Amino acid sequence: METEFMYNFNSVLIVAVLFGLILIAEEVGYRVGRYYQRKSDKDVKVQTNTIQAGTLGLLALILGFTFNLALQRYNNRSQAVINEANAIGTALMRTNLLPTPHDSVAHALLLQYIDLRLAVSNSAYADVTEQKALATETEDMQQSIWEQGVKAARIDPNPVTTGFFISSLNQMIDTHSERNALLAMHVPEVILYLLFVVFIMSGALIGYGSGLGQKRSNLPSALMSFLICLVVFIIIDLDRPKRGIIKVDQRTMEQLRSDEKPEEKP
Repeated sequence: METEFMYNFNSVLIVAVLFGLILIAEEVGYRVGRYYQRKSDKDVKVQTNTIQAGTLGLLALILGFTFNLALQRYNNRSQAVINEANAIGTALMRTNLLPTPHDSVAHALLLQYIDLRLAVSNSAYADVTEQKALATETEDMQQSIWEQGVKAARIDPNPVTTGFFISSLNQMIDTHSERNALLAMHVPEVILYLLFVVFIMSGALIGYGSGLGQKRSNLPSALMSFLICLVVFIIIDLDRPKRGIIKVDQRTMEQLRSDEKPEEKP
């Protein structure tokens, strides 16, 4: 995370700066095209149009690739929430296999653990202190639940009862680590930089082609640039699971918590 420069900036600011740079590049390209207009003939204009088409095709290719990359990471994070909720739900059911009083204690701790995981998901990205505190509390809660499983295993060392519960705890901890790892994975910034460079150069070529012609179409080129910037915004937003507009769905975990009633266990 320390090596990611762009990730520290607001996605709206990034896209706004990008859009401004594209407009500037287009204006510079137009002025250069106007300068060379009299020195150009029909063949030069045809070649320029061909280069424009090739650059826009390259832009579409990189844009589609980057969007797919960001979408895959978003889907993986969503699946990780489902996997973790399923693992916690399995551990909750298997608390009934534990001897008294470890069954009720483990059940209550697991409910608290769900609340912690929801709190981590709803915590603000910018609040680093809160995130670290919740991460430490989560690890402490895992240790407390594990200790209940160990104590229960000493009383009832049966692989079909306490053994199943401990196995589910292992799975729960593994899914927790997997989910944290997926949250830390982002689209490599070098790909975004490449996308931005191609985008700006495309704007310059569009402006240059307009300068070689007799008339300039400002509105269509500005609309196209805006639409592509909108796609870039969605890509960046998908890549920021706890900061952007598009957030990872937590309904599976919330449903698990709402289905479990604390009073059901003595």
